Amino acid sequence: MHENLNGLTSEEAQKRLQQYGKNKLKEEKKSFWQRLFHIFWGPIPWMIELAAILSFVLERWPDFILITLLLLVNAALEIFQNYKADNAMDALKNSLALKARVKRDDKWQEILAEDLVPGDLVSVKLGNVIPADIKLIEGEYLSVDQAALTGESLPVSKKVGDVIYSGSTAKLGEMIGEVEKTGMNTYFGKTAQLISSAKTVSHFQQNVLGIGHFLIFATLIVCAVMLGHDLWHAYQSHDFKNEFGSSIIYMLVLVVAGIPVALPAVLSVTMAVGASRLAKLKTIVTKLTAIEELAGINILCSDKTGTLTKNQLKITKVQGFHDHNENDVLALAVLASAAHNPDAIDQAVIDACQQPLTNTTQQKFIPFDPICKKTEATIVESGQTYQVAKGATQVIFSLCEHDDQIKTAEKQVDELATKGYRTLAVAKQHNKQWQLVGLFALYDPPRDDTKSTIHEIMQKGVDVKMITGDHVAIAKELARELGMGDHIYVASDFLKSEAKDKYQELLHANGFAEVLPEHKFAIVEELQKKGNIVGMTGDGVNDAPALKQADVGIAVQGATDAARASADLVLTQSGLSVITTAIEESRRIFGRMKSYSMYRISETVRLLLFLLAAILIYDTHPLTALMIILIALLNDIPIMMIAYDNMEVIPKPAQWSLHEIVIIAVGLAIVGVISTFGLYYIAGHYWFADIAPHSLKLAYLSTVAFMGILCGGNLTIYLTRNHNYVLSKPLPEWKFALATLFSLVAGTLLSVYGIGDGSGLQGIGWLYVGYCWLYILVWFIFTMFVKVFLYKLFKF
Repeated sequence: MHENLNGLTSEEAQKRLQQYGKNKLKEEKKSFWQRLFHIFWGPIPWMIELAAILSFVLERWPDFILITLLLLVNAALEIFQNYKADNAMDALKNSLALKARVKRDDKWQEILAEDLVPGDLVSVKLGNVIPADIKLIEGEYLSVDQAALTGESLPVSKKVGDVIYSGSTAKLGEMIGEVEKTGMNTYFGKTAQLISSAKTVSHFQQNVLGIGHFLIFATLIVCAVMLGHDLWHAYQSHDFKNEFGSSIIYMLVLVVAGIPVALPAVLSVTMAVGASRLAKLKTIVTKLTAIEELAGINILCSDKTGTLTKNQLKITKVQGFHDHNENDVLALAVLASAAHNPDAIDQAVIDACQQPLTNTTQQKFIPFDPICKKTEATIVESGQTYQVAKGATQVIFSLCEHDDQIKTAEKQVDELATKGYRTLAVAKQHNKQWQLVGLFALYDPPRDDTKSTIHEIMQKGVDVKMITGDHVAIAKELARELGMGDHIYVASDFLKSEAKDKYQELLHANGFAEVLPEHKFAIVEELQKKGNIVGMTGDGVNDAPALKQADVGIAVQGATDAARASADLVLTQSGLSVITTAIEESRRIFGRMKSYSMYRISETVRLLLFLLAAILIYDTHPLTALMIILIALLNDIPIMMIAYDNMEVIPKPAQWSLHEIVIIAVGLAIVGVISTFGLYYIAGHYWFADIAPHSLKLAYLSTVAFMGILCGGNLTIYLTRNHNYVLSKPLPEWKFALATLFSLVAGTLLSVYGIGDGSGLQGIGWLYVGYCWLYILVWFIFTMFVKVFLYKLFKF
């Protein structure tokens, strides 16, 4: 036995923390200057910088000033977005910090793993991620999975004197060890490659890339046509150099305005802000794309214990055999429990025992593990030594194979199982033979809100399936009680089945019982093969494979370190009700992302189609490069607040539909182009028909087109928020509405007063701006009806 099992004192631990530092790996973060350089380095920044240089050389000062401003605003937005995302994710990581059970000042306590120091005594048990390099000094055995470190495919057995490494996972057993190395000095710290692991492209990322490719393709086609037109005119002119330079600036600006460089960042920030909201709702997000997946899950495989039930085991019935009364059964069960750090069953036994045996000493204790399914202790009582065991009934019954009371006990176990009780048996070694002492039944009642919560989740279009390791009878009883149905299958029997309609039976099943880890994984995988988006809840090491495989792995409150490390979401509040809230919030977040994507496509297509049509019909550029820059700047202001907008909770699982997004967005864009051409025509033939010189008339018309594209386009964000009419609830959030209003006011003032001579943006006065606004609002209402018609026509 180790010479000192009292642990360190708090003072000594603090000294060693100062000496060795925090028990964590160094994070390689880019400095502010490195990030700033990255912002100004790349294809899109190069285009903006080239346009600025050309404007400077050609002395196009208004263009130069605004192009430079565009570059700086884009940089500021990216810095802001990175700051918000980093802060949100840092806060979430801090909430998920690993903890360790350590002995200090001669008492066991839980501390953050990063505060461990060499010399600390640490308790390691089933499910723990090993927090440091630890030398084992006390306990029977420990089985450790260190595949991530050594490549060994099977868990490795450890004994007193062995070292277990940071980052490995305890699979079986429980032992006490002394911390030898921490932080970068650990085996993991020295060998781990601190690089980002390869990631598969998620459903969300695929759709974002699809949107980006669509807009890039459309922008380049329009630019190619317009460049050809400009080159022909430049060739025919007497000032080819100047016109060619102006054309290149124009194309570069148009490419910058058309290509959605900010789309991935905006959607990521929207999810990061959403993750912060979910954290306030007791749901911690460890992978941002899980928010989008959570909005779309249509099947939720739910663990039973601690999620559907209270996870507060109570002993409801005790039956003694061989003249043992109820207290004898419980008293002996207490002796077969952990003396320190008892688990839930041990605690239930201890709490229920009114008269524990005195003058007894627990000389040796073998903790429970999933293989032997029992605890066993050697007891010394008044000078006599005997053994006592408690555990799964079939295991204890096999010990007492010569006991004539076993058949009677088996019948009672079956009767209790039909009522949803879990029964354990207690045995005592008597005359070198094991004798059955008795049975006690455990019951984990459902949570008070479980039945109503399951109903709410199902109302949202999500099918809930119970997955439990308990006996099928227990699972059926609970499923009936919760109104989930009683189609419960034994997992092994079902998965071995060769039935042709196996998938339909899988969908029809209300749950699975007697489930092993490989069964959970197989069930989730089988459901995914048919296109379902599957959520999985769990709390144990045995849940980790399924949590990792699921589209959304959800670790419930109190989950083991291994389960939390495998999950996409971690619940910090017990029960399923928090999942209901998380689904609702994720669908709101999904709605914001979809709204922005549709708005961005619509406005880009609107601008491109208008410019292309103007070239083909009027043989002119209706908007100057400066106007395009202003439109890009002012259109991007509302997106800063779209992450906070109110959004309805759709009643069914949300799914990305590029078909829907493109059709609605392009439909809105076409109506927008028609309305802008109508405004351009009215202004040219009625408002400014007699204006001279012709260059001033063209400047007025450009301002009218500018206002139509900017103000009319800005209002489009209110059309993409929902499927219905503008005033349908929920109404826009005030910060979002204020940001949009700022862009509209800025666009109005620019149209009224202009910028100045040589800018190309000529003020048209309040009267004509008032006419423009009246026209824009009429078309806005018409466009709203077109949107509703498109949704009904295509049945989206």
